[in-house]
Amino acid sequence: MSILDRFRLDDNVAIVTGAGRGIGAATALTLAEAGADVVIASRTADQLEAVAEQVRALGRRAVVVPGDVNDLDFLSELAERAVAELGRIDVVVNNAGGAPPREFTKLSAKSFEAAFHFNVTTALALTQACLPQLVEHRGNVVNISSMAGRVASRGLTSYGTAKAALSHLTRYIATEVNPKVRVNGIAVGSTATSALETVLEAPEIRGAMIAATPLRFIGDPTDIALGVLYLASPAARYVTGKIIEIDGGTQASTLEIPFPDL
Repeated sequence: MSILDRFRLDDNVAIVTGAGRGIGAATALTLAEAGADVVIASRTADQLEAVAEQVRALGRRAVVVPGDVNDLDFLSELAERAVAELGRIDVVVNNAGGAPPREFTKLSAKSFEAAFHFNVTTALALTQACLPQLVEHRGNVVNISSMAGRVASRGLTSYGTAKAALSHLTRYIATEVNPKVRVNGIAVGSTATSALETVLEAPEIRGAMIAATPLRFIGDPTDIALGVLYLASPAARYVTGKIIEIDGGTQASTLEIPFPDL
């Protein structure tokens, strides 16, 4: 096997959540270009179909499964569809997640718990649903976390706490499923996705974010997808329970939300 062959995923089957756009879409296309068939999920069917068309243009199969990952029954269905239509599961990418900024004094316990469910519980549940297949095929899981889980800034209490939990969940699951399944994560920095679209359209904010990033540019979804490919491929066969930081070298938040002092 050549060095580049170790980054191939020929005839593997990967599930990618939040795959209608942004990091999820880029990940699905990257894995497909590396040889994988993909099962893609999000709440927006037309976005998924557009991604699926690009996957098929690469010569790989794509199964579109619209739905809300917050519904744990849907996650079981997702695993079942993958096996029924593509025969196996080798890779699970828990990408769906997020939480809107909110001042701490206006943060409700309900919204805080909802953020935890969306970012953490769903990753746990989908991994469990896929585990028999992952064990059988010596597969792996990649969780998409965030630098917000290791640094603190105003307005991101729900999101940052949930992502910190997802990063540590990654380590715990890896410990539980060794040696047959690898589980890793990526702590994502500021990335040019639709979630940051409004912010990045403001030249002064974009400039400040770039200036606060040691590499002096904002990453794009493919930068993250390439990290997923590495972790999902045989190239990372000796890596598990780790969080790789793909964030331009940042050591602090690049976006300061101007919430006032108390």
